[in-house]
Amino acid sequence: MAELIPDPKEKGEAETSDVVDISKELEDSGIVGFVQGRFKRAEEGKQDDESRCLQAYKNYRGIYDSNSKFRENERSRVFVKITKTKVLAAYGKIIEILFSSKRFPIEVKATEVPEGIAEYAHLEQQPGPEQVNPYGFEGDGQELLPGATEIGDKHFLGGLEAEYGQSDKLKAGPGRMGEPQIKPADIAARNMDKAIQDQLTEGHTVNIIKHVVFESVLLGTGIAKGPFNFTKVSPNWDGVGEDRKYAPKNSVVPRMSAVSFWDFYPDPSAITMEDAAYTVQRHKLHREQIREFIDRPHFNKDAIERCLDQGPNYEKRGYESQLYAENNINNFEDRYEVLEYWGNMDRKLAEEAGIDISKNVTESDSVQVNIWVCGTEVLRGIANPFTPARIPYLVVPYEINPYQFFGIGVPENMEDAQVIMNGHMRMAIDNLAFAGNLVFDIDETMLVPGQSLKVFPGKIFRRQSGQAGQAVHGVKFPNTAPENIQMYETARRLADEETGIPSIMHGQTGVTGTGRTASGLSMLMSGAATSIKTVIKNIDDFLLKPMGEAYFRWNMQFNAERHPKIEGDLDVKARGTSSVMQHEVRTQRLTNLLQVATNPMLAPFFKIPNLIKEIAIAQEIEPESMVNDVNEAAIFADILRGLNAAQLGPEGAPPGQQQEVLGNSGGVPPGGGATDPSGVGGGNIGTGNAPAPGESNFTG
Repeated sequence: MAELIPDPKEKGEAETSDVVDISKELEDSGIVGFVQGRFKRAEEGKQDDESRCLQAYKNYRGIYDSNSKFRENERSRVFVKITKTKVLAAYGKIIEILFSSKRFPIEVKATEVPEGIAEYAHLEQQPGPEQVNPYGFEGDGQELLPGATEIGDKHFLGGLEAEYGQSDKLKAGPGRMGEPQIKPADIAARNMDKAIQDQLTEGHTVNIIKHVVFESVLLGTGIAKGPFNFTKVSPNWDGVGEDRKYAPKNSVVPRMSAVSFWDFYPDPSAITMEDAAYTVQRHKLHREQIREFIDRPHFNKDAIERCLDQGPNYEKRGYESQLYAENNINNFEDRYEVLEYWGNMDRKLAEEAGIDISKNVTESDSVQVNIWVCGTEVLRGIANPFTPARIPYLVVPYEINPYQFFGIGVPENMEDAQVIMNGHMRMAIDNLAFAGNLVFDIDETMLVPGQSLKVFPGKIFRRQSGQAGQAVHGVKFPNTAPENIQMYETARRLADEETGIPSIMHGQTGVTGTGRTASGLSMLMSGAATSIKTVIKNIDDFLLKPMGEAYFRWNMQFNAERHPKIEGDLDVKARGTSSVMQHEVRTQRLTNLLQVATNPMLAPFFKIPNLIKEIAIAQEIEPESMVNDVNEAAIFADILRGLNAAQLGPEGAPPGQQQEVLGNSGGVPPGGGATDPSGVGGGNIGTGNAPAPGESNFTG
C-alpha cells in the first residue's frame, strides 16, 4: 500500500495544494492504513519545518544549497562558519549550567502541605498534659481501622511503616523540647530522589540529554522518549573453585532515548505535546534490527517473519538527499521503514487489531494504543502500558515559536547575518584578487613584432625606433576590501544581538568598547547569561520536569522493590536554572544561620540537628552518612566528655603537670618590677603623659 503513495516532496511532481489527500482513505482501510494515513497527514504538516531545519543545518555545516546563485565573475565560494561557532557556544554554556553539579538537575521534594503522610513525627518520651486515658473512649476519633493493630500500623508514615512503625511511642506532629523528631514526608521524598538519581546515572541519561539539547540548539527542537523498561544485566558468579559459573542477574530499570527531529511526526493540529492526539516515529532499520523484535515483549513473531520475506520497503524522503549527500549515504535499498504510532484509536478498530481493551470502555470511546507497522504487517499492537496513559515523548524548544509546535534554533535566528557576512567576505576576497595584482596595458604598435609579452623580473621589451611615448603601462585596481570587512564586522555584531550570545563568550580576542573594562565585561556576560537562562527555563519546563514526573510514575508503577519507602505526597522540581546559584546561596544562608545559632542566648530557639542536616543536603552530602541523629549525638557527646576528662588531671590540669598554688610563688609575678611606679607591671599599656606643645602627637 505504501508503494501506491507518491511523495511530492521527493519527486517534485506538484505543489502540496495539488496533491490529493488520501490520508482519510487510508485511515478507513484497516489498522495498517489507519497508521499510514496518520503518518502521511503528519508528514505533510511538517514540510515547512523540515525546510527551515534543513537550512539551519546547512548554515551550521557551511554548505551552499542549490538555491544560492552566484554571478559568473564571482570566483570565491567562501562560507564563514560563524553559525557553527554560535551553536557550539550556546550548547557548551547550556551543558555547563545543567551538569556542573554531580547531581542530575532534577529534585524530588515533599509538597508544602503533605497529604497521606505526616510532615513531622516525634518520639514521645513524656506524656503531655493533654494526653487522655490511654485506653480511650468510644467516639474519641482514634478508633483502629479494620485490620490495623495498635502498634504496627502508622498511617501518617505513608510508606515508611516498616522502617519507623515498630514503636508505639512514635506520634504525628512536631515534638516538644528534647524529643527526637523526623520528617516522614521529606524522608520519602529523599528516598524517591535517591532512586531516580541512581536510575538516571545507570541509564547514561546525561549523554541522551546532551543529544537532545544539541538538536534543540541547532534545529530549534529536541525530542526525548521514555522512560521504558530495560533489562539490566549485572555480572555475577555462583559457586566456589572449579564449580564457579557465570550467572548474571537481570533487573528491570527505566531508560530514556533520544529521537531525531527528522524521524518524529506529531499531530499537525497540535501546538504542544499536551494537545497532541497522536505521534508517529519513523524507524530506519536493517534486517538484523527487525529480527531483534522477536525477543521483545508483545511483538508478533509471524508478522515479523512475513515482513522480512517481503523485503526492504524504505522510501527516501526529499530532504535526505541533501542531508546525507556529503556523506554519500544515498543508498537505503537494504532498509526497512517501521512506523511507531502512539495515540488515540476507536475501540472497534483496536479490537480488530487484537488489542485487549478494558470492559469499561464503550463502543463510542477511543483508547490509547501503541502500534508498530512495517509495510502491510502489524508488528505490535497493545494498549498504552502507562498508568495514567500518556504519549511518551518530550519535546523541548530552544526558543518558543508562537502558535507553532517546533521551536526556533540559533542558526535560524542569525540566518540573515550569516548571509550578509558571507556576501561581503566573498566580495572582499574577489576584490583583493584584482587589487593585489598589477594589470598591464601594452601598445604593441610601439614594440618590435614577434617578441614574448610574458612579464618577469628583468624583462626587456624592444621598441620600434622613432615611436614616442610609453609602450607598457601598469594598471592597479582600487582596494575596496576595508569597506567590505567593515560591513562584515557590522553583520557579526548583528549576529551577537540576534542570538544573545556575545562573541566574547566563545573566545573572541581584541575586545573593544564596553568589554575592555572589568565592569563592562561583567555586564556583557550577565546579559548573555540572561538569554541562556531563558533557554534553560524552557528545558526545565518542557524536558526536565516532565522527565522527572515520568520517572516518578515509573517507580510507582514498576519499582515494586523500593515502592514502600518512596511512597508519599511528592513534587518533582527541575533545577536547571537554579542548579548552580541556589545551592551556593542556600549553603551560605544556612551557614550564617548556624553561626547565629551558636549564640547561647538564641540556641534554644533553633533546631540544630535539622539545621545541620539541611547544610549537608545543600552541599549535596547524604545526611544519613555524615550527620548523627539526636540519640547518636548524645552518645558521641558522652564519649567526647570522657576523653576530655581522661586527658585532664584531678584539678583539670593536663596529666603529669602539677597545678601551681597561688601564694607559694614567693615573689613578684614575671613582668613586674618592685621599682615600677606606673602600676602596669612593666607593660607598655597605660595612661601615660599628655604631649606638651611642640612634641609629636600634640593636637593643640
